[in-house]
Amino acid sequence: MPRMLDVSDDVRAEIGDEEADRLLAGENAPGSYDCTSCRTPGDSEQERTSTVLFIGDETAVLAFAHATCLPSQVVQVTEEQLQGAVRSINPDGVPVQAVPEQAVLGVTSGLILISGELHPALVVEPTGPIVRPGSTDIGDDFLPLLIEQGFMPVTELSSVPPVLHGWSVLLAMGQLHAVLQPGTGGGSPVAWWQAHQALQVAESWRAAANKHQQVLLFAAPVGSIGRQPREDLLRDALDKAAANGKLVAAAMPLAGT
Repeated sequence: MPRMLDVSDDVRAEIGDEEADRLLAGENAPGSYDCTSCRTPGDSEQERTSTVLFIGDETAVLAFAHATCLPSQVVQVTEEQLQGAVRSINPDGVPVQAVPEQAVLGVTSGLILISGELHPALVVEPTGPIVRPGSTDIGDDFLPLLIEQGFMPVTELSSVPPVLHGWSVLLAMGQLHAVLQPGTGGGSPVAWWQAHQALQVAESWRAAANKHQQVLLFAAPVGSIGRQPREDLLRDALDKAAANGKLVAAAMPLAGT
């Protein structure tokens, strides 16, 4: 049975054509796996699956993720984080499951109904706690850091959040490329989140984005939203996170088409 694997050019360049081809042929890829992003089970025979290569100082670990959670990409981590990440390795040396301590931002797109109108939204949830740079605390500073950037706490999804000036969502050729934030000192915008491989969005989502010329971005700490297969379930998870005080949001202008 052929595997539904995505191997990005970056990953292929690191592991080599031979290994990449073996993965695509199903020789080294697991049928079932635990997604390195949302940590729920996946099946590379039944659903699109991304290969995610974590590279430390001396070691590289190949993990797998739902393509809807993460694009295939290379992620740089410290050797210490990588050694702590490996849970089990099969005889061929390919990790069956690898969960890094360094968090990766998972991005989900969906249409959200607010005041009787559908709005294009991106939901961002890290794969682990986000700590303030330089901090030794074990807590999660993801929401406080975003609030400092201008995101607004959301207690219910009853109105469109205010526009966060200087931020934008980059859409090109119908694909999601990046979320941009202001550069330091008034310089050019820089990527707050960037897809290593552009993410395809639904035609209905793209149409709503073009109509409103803006995208709503919701962010929640790890474990608040999870991977939701349907937009109604995503909305339920957002409502629950908002009610629990674990949701911030902002509206961002659309860059591109």
